[in-house]
Parts: sequence; C-alpha cells; structure tokens
Amino acid sequence: MDTSRRAFLDELLTTPSPSGFEVDGQRVWVDYVREFADDVWTDAYGNAVAVHEGVDDAPEVAFTGHADEIGFMIRRITDDGFLRLTRVGGSDKTVSKGQHVTVHAADGPVEGVIGQTAIHLRDTADDEVESVAEQFVDIGADSEAEARELVEVGDPITFSSTVVDLAGHRLSARGMDNRVGTWAAAEGLRRAVEADVDATVYAVSTVQEEVGLNGAEMVGFELDPDVAVAADVTHATDNPDVDGQHRGPVELGAGPVIARGSTNHPRVVELARRAAEDDDIDYQLQATGIRTGTDADAFFTIRGGTPSLNVGIPNRYMHTPVEVVDTRDLVAVADLFGAMAAHAVEYAPFTVDV
Repeated sequence: MDTSRRAFLDELLTTPSPSGFEVDGQRVWVDYVREFADDVWTDAYGNAVAVHEGVDDAPEVAFTGHADEIGFMIRRITDDGFLRLTRVGGSDKTVSKGQHVTVHAADGPVEGVIGQTAIHLRDTADDEVESVAEQFVDIGADSEAEARELVEVGDPITFSSTVVDLAGHRLSARGMDNRVGTWAAAEGLRRAVEADVDATVYAVSTVQEEVGLNGAEMVGFELDPDVAVAADVTHATDNPDVDGQHRGPVELGAGPVIARGSTNHPRVVELARRAAEDDDIDYQLQATGIRTGTDADAFFTIRGGTPSLNVGIPNRYMHTPVEVVDTRDLVAVADLFGAMAAHAVEYAPFTVDV
C-alpha cells in the first residue's frame, strides 16, 4: 500500500464514527473521493455516494462499505460523577473493562476509563463479567454537577485505541469493522476511474450498519443499481483461540473472501471470480447458507431484488479494540473491485436462468 492510500486509511481509522454519529468520518471519506469522482453527494442521514459516470446502457455497479463503528453511549450520570453506559451495536462486555475511552461531547473529546476493580479487591473465584449496563466510565469528576459540565446523556463513546503496525503487513486498530470496507470502496472507484470503465460505478459509504443495516436500506433504494457489492470484514479463523467448530478456511493475507449462497447472486459471484482470476488476484471462498450479516442483506431485497454480493476482508478479533487485518488483503479487494467494474458489461443483465 503506497503512502497516500495508507494515510487515507489511517485517517479513517483514527476518526471516531460510532453508529448514529458518523459525520466526522464521512467528511474524511468525501474529501478523499472528491479528488477523482465525477460527482459526490450525501443524503439526510449522512450516507455518502461518489460516482464514475459510464457510457449509456452499461450496467451500474455499487461498491459499498459501512462507515460506522460499535461503541457506547452515556445512559445516566450518577450522583458521584460516574457515567453509566448503553451499547451502540454489538459492543463486547468482555473486552471493555479497564480500557481507555473517549467521550465525544459537544465541546470536544473528554477522556475516561471504564472502571475495573483491582484483582486484589475482588473474589476471582466468581469472576463474572458484568453487562455493559452495569459498567461505568470514570472521567475524573467528583460529582454529577462536575460531570455535567463536560458531558451529557446521549454522548457517544469509543475506545481510545488507535492504529498500530504489527510485523509484516499486519495492522491493528479499533474500527477496522468497517473503515477498511469504505477504504476499499473508495479505492475500487479510483481504479475504475483510472481505467475509464464503461460501467457507471458508485462508491458508497453507508451509515448505521451496526444497528440494523439502516443506511444501506436508505441509499440502496435511492440508487437502484444493477449490482451492489458490500465490502465488510469477515472472521479470520487462523488464530489459536478459534474453536474447532468455527474454524474455517479464511486466513489473513490470503486475499478477499467471496461469499456464496443466500444473499449472494450467482451471476455476481461468477463475475467476481472471473475478474479475480483474469487479474491474478488471490481470493478465498466462504459459505453463507442463511445470511451474510452485512449491508448486502439489505441491498439484495430492495426494489424487488438487487443482485448483490458480500466480499469479505479477513479480520481477527472482531468487535474488540485490537482488530487485526493484513494490508495486502485490502489492496486485493480494491483491485478486485476495479476488475469487476471493468468486466461488468460482459455479465449484464444480472439474472438467473430458470
């Protein structure tokens, strides 16, 4: 990954974007794609779209990722100045205690920690993890009045962890899920623009995926593309603590993961595999017999059915502050999107033969 693309990725990952509060992250994305897109726009809830205008009668293809990340919100401020929490999306109670967090308040960020009783002061024989609702943030305030000068109920909270380079091509950060998908959508569009493909290509950064695929339902109906491809993280199962029943073929550094079954339209799967093979892009396959759990599940039922596909980016430790990806997989997903855009005219119309 070259320096400018890495800088874009780092800015996405270091800009907090919890579900329902994606504006700052979307501004980063919009500013980047504006440099090469024919047009860029946003809707009422902040879904962002950039487009390469193709030729008449060529298919319209949307490459998407979701901008939001999981986190917390202030549910209540106690008499002694602590902050009680509620979850934003699928926040994991087992990794939250003892973590540095940032409250994103109206007057600027407020730093805090999620309290954890010292091992010396608790009965470790009965070490159950409290629910998020029973956990609390300590911002250093001594009273409710002092805390209310800094924060208020409904302020979003994210972990304070940031981007760390590991060995080789590996990166760790919170919110890889799914800023890596929005990065790939933007970079796929850039490749389509540089190749001046015949297809009209949209890059889309959706909001509120983590709380119900909401942004995809909004923007998918409005765009009405011929094909929608959702880039999102998928579980890499190559680390030692993955239980045998969940251990699958997905590995970091082995390329994007093309899903098959349920949501994933056979013709779009065929396009993705052919594009990867023709451009010598390594890829992996994944079975999704019921649903993908991504924005593709929203796109594929819109307007009577939009041929859709989920392309996964291998990710270790999903929904923790230390998610890990391999940058070679990110580049490969962007390359795959560029190749799919170039081959799209050969596969239209996207229907199954019955």
